[in-house]
Amino acid sequence: MKLLKLIILYVGIAAVSSLFYSCSKETPNVAQPQTDFTNVANVQIFNATLKATHNYVYVDGSPVSGAAVSYGGVFPATAYSFIVNPGSRTFLIKDTTTGTTQVPLTFTQNMDAGKSYTIFTYDSITNIQQSTVLNNIVIPGDTTCMLRFANFIYNSADVPNVDVYSYRKGSSAPVFSNVATTGVTDFIPYAAGITDTLYVYATGTTSPLLVKALIPTLTQTRSYTSVYSGSYSGKQAIATFATY
Repeated sequence: MKLLKLIILYVGIAAVSSLFYSCSKETPNVAQPQTDFTNVANVQIFNATLKATHNYVYVDGSPVSGAAVSYGGVFPATAYSFIVNPGSRTFLIKDTTTGTTQVPLTFTQNMDAGKSYTIFTYDSITNIQQSTVLNNIVIPGDTTCMLRFANFIYNSADVPNVDVYSYRKGSSAPVFSNVATTGVTDFIPYAAGITDTLYVYATGTTSPLLVKALIPTLTQTRSYTSVYSGSYSGKQAIATFATY
């Protein structure tokens, strides 16, 4: 009987202790969904680095890209941007393939809260460079969209600036004028809901460098970037992607 009383006593103590522990145990911290983007910076990366095939992106040592970004690709591929905390951030873009000849690109960039940026990588895999551009987004109040032009053509020597003409607008005047290598224009209003073709000329000439660069149907009120890249003496291309 004495043993039975002791067992009942111990069970009771254990139950009370368990109840006390469950009541006093601290609730785990759970990350809340990100809904307010005014306190973070928005970033996208376009790969204009000639012959780059297997690039991954890291911010402050942490990987942020789940898939490799090759030449002509944009990250993120299924969204307008990814978010980073404001302040001085260290970016690393590198090819993780064993035996790669691509030189890792490391740079520090200050990011402001509530701002949007596009990072363009360019040049060659043995001399990879970057240009970080602030996206001055303007949302049209009509049925147009916004378009800008970026010139990241590669050549080992200096090349002429370029003029860009639109098939839809005709040849009376370029839609983008005298854009230097590594230059990125401001956004301009552009017709949405139709396809178009861009022609790239050396500034002041009449022979196009790039013929029939198709611009896909663009959505009204959105903002887009068309990037001229490739080799000046070889294959050239224009890639158009959504910036906002």
